Amino acid sequence: MPAKRILILTGDYVEDYEVMVPYQALRMVGHHVDAVCPDKLAGQSVRTAVHDFEGAQTYSEKPGHNFELNATFADIQESSYDALVVPGGRAPEYIRLNPRVIEIVRHFATNNKPIAVICHGIQILTAANVLSGRSVTAYYACEPEVTNAGGHYVKKGVTEALVDGNLVTAVAWPGHPAWLAEFLKLLGTTITL
Repeated sequence: MPAKRILILTGDYVEDYEVMVPYQALRMVGHHVDAVCPDKLAGQSVRTAVHDFEGAQTYSEKPGHNFELNATFADIQESSYDALVVPGGRAPEYIRLNPRVIEIVRHFATNNKPIAVICHGIQILTAANVLSGRSVTAYYACEPEVTNAGGHYVKKGVTEALVDGNLVTAVAWPGHPAWLAEFLKLLGTTITL
């Protein structure tokens, strides 16, 4: 299987695990992965936040690591990528305001390329208006946005993932094993033991 070219759209205060784990795991299995942020260059970093589930009514937030970008957002040609990853955290709520981010997401959706979205990353897809008739999951507080965008919100456990055609979604980082496994299937990646 030839390596795929995968694009990660991120920004400051992305959820730490939700950007670092897929970036590292997808590279580990041999794919080419570019992580970009609007208005930032390759070699610059985004700040991350660790969201944890500690028994409160919602997640807690703590400072994470700095995550170094390896590509420049302004140079991205979405047609040269095979798949898209959209992590969660607080980044989606503001990078979705960038018209170029919306254009990139629509390219992947209209061309039926694999898209992996986790947690609040769904906010970018709702802003891009690409969820009509689609079944997705996301962090529970995003259900109204999914519904208002014409999608069907499916409540899943935090360790589960949901696949609808070219789209694989998960609630939060505890779902990485299921989410990444399903994404690898969409990519046609096989791992033999």
